[in-house]
Amino acid sequence: MRRSEKMAVHDRKPGWLKIKVQKTKEMAEVETILGNLSLNTVCNEANCPNKMECFCNKTATFMILGKICTRNCTFCNVSKAIPTPVDREEPAHVAEAVKKLGLKHVVITSVTRDDIPDGGAGHFAEVINRVRSVNGDVIIEVLLPDFKGDEDALLKVVRAKPDVINHNVETVPRLYPEVRPMAVYERSIRLLGNVRAMDGSIRTKSGIMLGLGEKKEEVIKVFEDLRSVDCDFLTVGQYLAPSKKHHAVVEYIHPDEFERYREIALNMGFKYVASGPLVRSSYQAEKAFMCAGGA
Repeated sequence: MRRSEKMAVHDRKPGWLKIKVQKTKEMAEVETILGNLSLNTVCNEANCPNKMECFCNKTATFMILGKICTRNCTFCNVSKAIPTPVDREEPAHVAEAVKKLGLKHVVITSVTRDDIPDGGAGHFAEVINRVRSVNGDVIIEVLLPDFKGDEDALLKVVRAKPDVINHNVETVPRLYPEVRPMAVYERSIRLLGNVRAMDGSIRTKSGIMLGLGEKKEEVIKVFEDLRSVDCDFLTVGQYLAPSKKHHAVVEYIHPDEFERYREIALNMGFKYVASGPLVRSSYQAEKAFMCAGGA
């Protein structure tokens, strides 16, 4: 399919992807708390379609280490430029927000910081520890970058003992050169396997987007690769281009096809699979942990 044909698909969004936008008191309260503490969320930075639902339920995915990414993924809406210095008050601010929002399950992610020697792993660990200090019962899920394959950096996060470590493969390996040119598919699979080897009590999770030009057999092979390292949880969602400057949407996948992928993945042994057009890696994250008997 030529580039011009791909761009035409971008403009024909089907009915099942249309969301009614409204602002509620709960949503405003979450935005106020986050703003007062100078915190970023992937909900805002990645233009997540579920932001309204999550904010109304007083949940958010915190994005630490600033809002500037050092990678050049063509699907992502997060800004690319020279990163800002790490905010040393951020761990305390995240912990305060978790307390004020009364969260039972918190998701913490970050931009990729290849400019930092450990990729920000030590900062992740500090955030986890500070959140634990204000609420020892909260379930902590982290969505990590790949730390350029640095196992010592990964170990810093593992030793902080989050309940779930998520690292998204995002797409099939064939599309990495055009979708994730600075990432390595095998490195991402290896990271998930290393978590399992370092601490088998931590649940592992990954996610993939559809509609970037992948083939069904390639998607199923990704599922198999994830299960080969005993990945527990899987999310499968529709790619939505943030703008016409980003990678084009090649195809909108029907909800019935997402359900078929869910059934295939469950039959492979995943403990929980969220698969649907609007599913994102952090969407209703607490359900995966609960359904897997984690709490």
